[in-house]
Amino acid sequence: MNAVKNTVCFGAESVSIEDVVAISCQRSKVSFTDSPSFWRRVDAGVEFLERLLTEDGAIYGVTTGYGDSCTVAVPPHLVPELPLHLTRFHGCGLGDHFSKQETRAILASRLASLAQGYSGVSRDLLELLREFINRDLLPLIPQEGSVGASGDLTPLSYVAAALIGERDAYFGDDVLPVKDVMARLNLAPIKLRPKEGLAVMNGTAVMTGIACIAHHRATYLAKLCTRITSMAVVGLQGNEFHFDEVLFSVKPHPGQQQIASWLRSDLTHEEMPRNSSRLQDRYSLRCAPHVIGVLQDALPFTRQLIENELNSANDNPIIDGEGEHVMHGGHFYGGHIAFAMDSMKNAVANLADLMDRQMALMMDTRFNHGLPANLSGATSERSMINHGFKAVQIGTSAWTAEALKLTMPASVFSRSTECHNQDKVSMGTIAARDCLRVLQLTEQVAAAVLLAAKQSLELRIRNGELGSQQLTPNVRAMKDDLDRLCPVIDEDRPLEETLRTTVALIQEQKWPLYG
Repeated sequence: MNAVKNTVCFGAESVSIEDVVAISCQRSKVSFTDSPSFWRRVDAGVEFLERLLTEDGAIYGVTTGYGDSCTVAVPPHLVPELPLHLTRFHGCGLGDHFSKQETRAILASRLASLAQGYSGVSRDLLELLREFINRDLLPLIPQEGSVGASGDLTPLSYVAAALIGERDAYFGDDVLPVKDVMARLNLAPIKLRPKEGLAVMNGTAVMTGIACIAHHRATYLAKLCTRITSMAVVGLQGNEFHFDEVLFSVKPHPGQQQIASWLRSDLTHEEMPRNSSRLQDRYSLRCAPHVIGVLQDALPFTRQLIENELNSANDNPIIDGEGEHVMHGGHFYGGHIAFAMDSMKNAVANLADLMDRQMALMMDTRFNHGLPANLSGATSERSMINHGFKAVQIGTSAWTAEALKLTMPASVFSRSTECHNQDKVSMGTIAARDCLRVLQLTEQVAAAVLLAAKQSLELRIRNGELGSQQLTPNVRAMKDDLDRLCPVIDEDRPLEETLRTTVALIQEQKWPLYG
């Protein structure tokens, strides 16, 4: 895992998921390498294209129309206008707009691809895109309208349009016309060279930027779900020996073994009260490493897919200026990101389902080994009018159901578009957006179950069944921090704001977990 850098240098070495996330959270700025070979490659692509145009070479999207219109020759006097028309006729996105964080990730992802030096774009374009990121001038990009091939054409048209001073952008707390912000920042719009509109738009930057954020959040959720499981095991007086090292040595999935190891580190304590009537806890406790371990084992593989895509030239055609080749292909196809996101949302939704089941055990007096109904802390005289976490559990079930509903793979819904030129498409952007939604819902489940598990520990301590000193230091520290956020619930009170705050803290990755 790469450390966060103050500045991410493009064009020198591979860009990581952490680099993109740091840029998206404004923890890192963007710079370019000063390597002469890098800038020579960039310049060579531009010079080669200009020479081909002079020689009247046939180049897709430069001297021809787009997609099925590739057989339509564009007269030389109209070639300069073609990229402008490309940006404008794709300005038809709908739906909510990507957030500022997501937009920064999209811009960083597009810059990483263009900085490979095989897209035929100029220094001016690269440097203006860098300025957009560093000055936080963020094109307003609708989320809907991409089928993931030829890349993210419609959403990325909003990036291309911004570079020429058109459409709107986030700037500070406002949404303003791009041209007004550029004037304020003393930035000049560029005039797109013949391939530059296509180079900006014809790639996988939207799905890949979103995938970087998704991977980062999923990595933390695997750890958080493990900590919640530890707290639930203690609150339910479960059997910590279900996570024994020798037991897990005979099933050697490394991610699953890691989860079991983290659980052992949370549950190593002396004389912990434990329900002795069951040799085996229910699956949502006993099999937690097997559920969480699927995601944990998938993370290295999905990282490889995402980072390979991030560090690729993924538009069409590819321009090898130094070798003097124009190569027509399909690198805009987002199948690897689609697979990564479809897989990830499935594994993440299973965490929601696991925590939902743990919540159900804690709430029900038939299964919670002596905890009060609905985890209410009310006195016996007032227990009949207090309902504790009852409604929160209903919400947890609703969020879980919605997350599970979204696990249908998006990539299998390929549609033939654009006069059957794009007749097999990736749906990668839809998969990535689905994954973010599943993550949001699962983080909501985690917030609810985290507070409920903390309440179960407080109730055990209050009843004398558990001493705070019997908790491991990490679990005790987390419980104490959550106590400040959400004091024990004796009398019913609205929990919406507490839940929203907890979700925000999860997304900020407030609690350090397992090193």
